[in-house]
Amino acid sequence: MCGGRGTRLGAPEKPLVEVGGLPMVAAVRRALGASRVERVYAVTAPHAPETAAALDCPQVEAPGDGYVPDLQHALADDRVTEPVLTVAADVPLLTAAAVDHALDAGTGATTVAVPVGRKRALGVSADTTFRVDGRRLAPSGLNIVGAGEGLVVATDTGLAVNVNRPRDLRRARWLAASD
Repeated sequence: MCGGRGTRLGAPEKPLVEVGGLPMVAAVRRALGASRVERVYAVTAPHAPETAAALDCPQVEAPGDGYVPDLQHALADDRVTEPVLTVAADVPLLTAAAVDHALDAGTGATTVAVPVGRKRALGVSADTTFRVDGRRLAPSGLNIVGAGEGLVVATDTGLAVNVNRPRDLRRARWLAASD
C-alpha cells in the first residue's frame, strides 16, 4: 500500500479519504487482513505522515517519488521477499475474496486487470489501458511481483473501482452505500 497526495480529491492525503465510513487505506488493510495474505507491510512516504500514523502494520518508508518508484524501493527492503502481492491504497472496495482469487490464479508475477467495459459500466475512470487478445483491460491496482509472467482478468467491482478522480470517489461512495 502506498500513500500519495489527495489534492484532486480535496484531501491532503489520498489514502485517508473516506469511503463507506473508512479511510481507503483502512478498507484495503481490512481486506488484506481477512484474506490469506500472511504478512502486510505498508509503503509510506514522507509527504503522508498522517497515513503512516494511522497504519497498524510494519512500514517501509520510501522517498515519495511516486507509486512505482516507491514500490521498487520497498521491494529492495530485506524484509520483503518475493512473491509479493502489491495493492494500491486507493482501491477501497477491495474484498478478501478478490485478493484470494488473485493468489489462487496467479502464477509468479501476475497483473490483475479489469475489462475497461466493466469500469465504464460502473462509471469509473480507466486512465491506463492495454490490449491482450483483443480485449481492452485496465490495471486493477493489485499485482503479484515474482518470477514469471501472468495475467488475471477480474470483473469484481472491488477491483474495478480505483479512486483517481473526484468522479471515481463519488461512485465508490455510492457503491459502498449500496452494499
